[in-house]
Amino acid sequence: MHDAATVPERLGRLIVSPKAYARQKPLLAGFRWLRANLPLGRVETEGFDPFWAVTKHADILDVSRRHDLFHNGDRATTLVLRAADEAARTLTGGSPHLVRTIVHMDAPDHLKHRRIAQAWFAQQKMQSLEGRIRAIARSCIDRMAGYGTTCDFAQDVAIYYPLHVLMDIIGVPERDEPRMLRLTRELFDSDDEQLRSPIAGASDPARHAKQLLGIFGEFQAYFAELTEARRKAPRDDLVTVIANAEIDGKPISHFEAMSYFVIIGTAGHDTTSSSTSGAIWALCENVDEFRKIKADRDLLPGLVEEAVRWTTPVQHFMRTAAADTELRGRRIAKGDWLMLCYLSGNRDEEVFEQPDRFRVDRDPPRHVAFGAGVHACVGQHLARLEMRVFFEELFARLAWIEIAGEPRRSASVFVGGPKTLPVRFGMN
Repeated sequence: MHDAATVPERLGRLIVSPKAYARQKPLLAGFRWLRANLPLGRVETEGFDPFWAVTKHADILDVSRRHDLFHNGDRATTLVLRAADEAARTLTGGSPHLVRTIVHMDAPDHLKHRRIAQAWFAQQKMQSLEGRIRAIARSCIDRMAGYGTTCDFAQDVAIYYPLHVLMDIIGVPERDEPRMLRLTRELFDSDDEQLRSPIAGASDPARHAKQLLGIFGEFQAYFAELTEARRKAPRDDLVTVIANAEIDGKPISHFEAMSYFVIIGTAGHDTTSSSTSGAIWALCENVDEFRKIKADRDLLPGLVEEAVRWTTPVQHFMRTAAADTELRGRRIAKGDWLMLCYLSGNRDEEVFEQPDRFRVDRDPPRHVAFGAGVHACVGQHLARLEMRVFFEELFARLAWIEIAGEPRRSASVFVGGPKTLPVRFGMN
């Protein structure tokens, strides 16, 4: 069906292409056109079930806040090939989800499971961890200084900082951090690979689904051992909280406890790493903004928010209509799939003045990078604290920094950001 609500084929292909997110400029131009001409359009492209592309900031907030009408759990929560969805349902006995985390849940299960870790990630709790986080930040900046005057900021610095913080909070020994980094990379790389060949027969969705199950299995094997240890000897860490959690008065199931570890161990790493690298990349290209930060450290919270908006590490989530409804004058049928295009919403001209400029003094922060409503990112206070502390320590020592090669973004439709960021710098 091709009508006035259908996204032009060329733009539809961009929206589902990992390479388009790596190149970004044509994709951002496509989103700009959609916001102006077709803010809610139906994407029909080979290999995928049709879905609605939600590109306006206001509509993304509207859908996010109406969690009773737009569900997370009914269909896949991220964009997948039709064949990959079928393969997942075959392996799970009907569910589109290979794991079951708070991201995949709706009421009433979502709130029950979210409460398990919500208090741990509350702003007050995060503030009590600032000393530990600052020590990790200083160590990572020492590591950067140890490279001399050049490094790949994304691969040599940013990727390790949130990993150290997260593993410390969860309760994973430092010796096991390389294993967690490998599993996180394999998970996201595997997810992108199945989207790089959307033409039928060019990829093997069944093999991909089994590969994902294998990665999840390794996560579960590792955390099952830690869980048992924390039940016997509790500590002040997140493993203990999850291991001893109860749902409706009964111990959390093994599958859902292991799924919790998967989402916390992955979602809190790549996103913060990407935003931190995104900030440095943008400051290298916008020297006046770098000078503002050097002159006024009170702008650092603004740098954090602008880095998250600019980078938008989580580039989309999917929702499913639970009933017939309307959105922006379009009829949305029960079962329809909607893509919340955060990358587009964070460049919306009706919300952000000069949205394609990186500005550290934007006020107030209104980006949708952390989501909204009941599914807003549970770790957003940690992410903000990590980045603020890191930048406080970095800019106390960093005299100057510039691009020293060709930066590249990851080819990813879901979680993206700088993949390589070669820089030249000087420390005080």
